[in-house]
Parts: sequence; C-alpha cells; structure tokens
Amino acid sequence: MMNRSSGRLAALAGVALLAVLSGCGTSSDTSSSSGGGNGFTPPDVPMKQSIGDMEGEVNILAWAGYAEDGSNSPKYDWVTPFEKQTGCQAHVKVFNTSDEAVKLMQTDQYDVVSASGDASLRLIASGDAAPVNTDLIKSYADIVPFLKDRAWNSVDGQMYGIPHGWGANLLSYNSDVVKPAPTSWSAVFDDASKYAGKVTAYDSPIYIADAGLYLMKHQPDLGITNPYALDQDQLAAAVDLLKAQRKNISEYWANYLQNVQALTTGDTVIGTTWQINASLAAGEGAPIKTVFPEETSTGWSDTWMVSAASKHSNCAYAWMDYITSPGPQAEVAEYFGEAPANAKACDLTVNKKHCDEYHATDQSFADKIWYWTTPISQCLDGRTDVKCTDYGDWTQAWTEIKG
Repeated sequence: MMNRSSGRLAALAGVALLAVLSGCGTSSDTSSSSGGGNGFTPPDVPMKQSIGDMEGEVNILAWAGYAEDGSNSPKYDWVTPFEKQTGCQAHVKVFNTSDEAVKLMQTDQYDVVSASGDASLRLIASGDAAPVNTDLIKSYADIVPFLKDRAWNSVDGQMYGIPHGWGANLLSYNSDVVKPAPTSWSAVFDDASKYAGKVTAYDSPIYIADAGLYLMKHQPDLGITNPYALDQDQLAAAVDLLKAQRKNISEYWANYLQNVQALTTGDTVIGTTWQINASLAAGEGAPIKTVFPEETSTGWSDTWMVSAASKHSNCAYAWMDYITSPGPQAEVAEYFGEAPANAKACDLTVNKKHCDEYHATDQSFADKIWYWTTPISQCLDGRTDVKCTDYGDWTQAWTEIKG
C-alpha cells in the first residue's frame, strides 16, 4: 500500500474522471463483487491478445516493498529472479502516494503500476490503463475470488489488472506511552489531545475517508453510509474533525520510511500506519504495536495494471504473472505486511500463521475494510437526491485542513 497532485491531476479528477463517471452512474455498493458496479464506459483501449517476444526491459512503478531488488537488503530480492527467468531488465521506481502514481503514469514512461483503489479508476477512466487479458496470466486462476471483478479493478466484468495484495490501514501506538491499549480511532480524533504533538496521519486527500468512517460510526445523524460518498455537509463535518485533529499532529507522512523513523524515535506515539512501517520500527527496538479498531478501517486492495502506452507490454505481462505467482506473493506479503492475493502463497510463507494473521482467504474480514476508492460527484452510496463531493473537492479540502 502505499503529493498516495499537479494541475493535470486536478484536471483529471475534476473533469475527465467525473465527466465520464458522473454521467453514467455508479454502484450503490462499492464493496460489491460485481465488476459492473462502477457503471461507466471507459475509453476504447485495445486489450492484448497474445504474448510475444520479451522486449528485454520493463519500467515498473511500485509501492515501497512490492518490487525489492536486494538493494535495501540482500534477503529481499524478487526482481533478480524475474530478470533471470524472463530476460526482462526491471527498472523500478517507488512512489509514495496514489496521486504520485497517477501523475507518473500519465507521462507514458512506465509499463506497469501497482495501483490502489484510489488510483485505479482514475487510470481506467482517463485511458491511461489498458484492459488486461487474464487468460494470458497463469497465476490468475489462483487469485482469491473476492478480489476479482471488483468495482475498483474492473468495468462491466472486464478486469483492468491482476490483484496483488490487500490490507487495512492500522492504528499504531507506542505501548510504553499509550495506556491502556487503544481499541478505537477516537484515540486520534476525539481523544487526540492526550497525545498532543505526537499524533500522525497519512498525508493524502484520501485520508478524509478515515474521518468519514469515524463520523459514520460516532455521528450517525450525519447520514454517512459510505466514507467515500460525502455530500457538502458531510465533507464539512469531516473537515472540521480533521482540523481539530491537526492541532495535535506531529507530522503527516507519505513516505513510509518517514513514518518508520517517527515511530522509532518516539516523535510519533499514535496514529495511522501500515503494518510494514510498524514491523520495521519494532525491528529497531521501538515498542510499537498495531490494532484494527472497532470502527473497522479504510485500506487498500492493490492491482497490477498495464499502461495503455506500454512499450514493453510482453515484459509487463510477464511481470504481472510472476509477481502474482505463489513464491513472490509469499515473499512480498511477509515483507510488506499484507494478505497475498494468491491463495497458494499461504503454503510458502516462512511464518506458517501469516495468512491466518492477515485473513488472506477470509472474505468476511475483507468485507469489513473500506478500500480506497476515488470519490466522485455521483454518490457512491446510491443517493440521487444530492450531489456528492469529488476528488477535486477533497484535494482542496485537504489543503485547507493542513493550512
């Protein structure tokens, strides 16, 4: 999972995506397994029909931890085996936020990207991502069914990528300082003043959904039923909550190493994190623990997507097939701290309890997570009597929140 916006991005969020999506309708249930849930007609981008000769290289955009080549640690390298197996030299660029990934994909310099749900629909609607021929991906048959044909990775039953991994945004806390152990997101919202100057949050407009989820559970009179479907009044309430939180924030983080350092040094004692961040901090001796709060959480379901302008599409397909096969899936899942998409990976993890701990094949748990989804003006909760706020509104609001 994992700046996650330029003038072009704002134009995309406010014009291209919204014009396409809002005019055609969306699902009333974004967690539906129906691929037609987002209900728009994407640009006519050709789908690859066969695999040809490998081009010798591939340009990969990835969340940190998804395409390790041994440079961070010799123990973690799933890029080199891919290169030896396929003859495709992998050029990996790590991005920190979904907004950054979308912007980079628009340059047409990258072949494949690990897109979260708050980026994938933008890439589909803009024509930057090509539909994916899953018949050409051997590993696709082993992907857990509840990650296929979802509203964030498909349109009308057509997949636009191969599911990679998924998980929840967690609440981290320093167990030496935060007592008793928190069970609710109230620790970083209504009770944040207890840890003034030591609270952290994810630095992206999509974090507004975390406030929306909290309000959905604690202020039901606001009528929020989907944290990505906020009308003007609901967005205003979320903004107010986040402005109040802002007084207690030590820093907003986008780069995962930034969060790891703050957790390790004690500059942050509580806040939103990814499991990989907490694990790395704990590995440095910091007393960091995580919890999946009682309100549930937002989270990510990442999808490997191919650029419509890919110059190395054969190597891109080879990468998607390789990185979603059981061995690499097991390695990435344990390193990153997430559930693998490929169920067969569970037999290959070093920690034989990993898939149980991350609920890898547990659809009931997966359904509790509100996966990152691009907010659009046609309400994703099915309301038709009101106009919802879109990603452009959220971007403007985020700038206001941070001051």
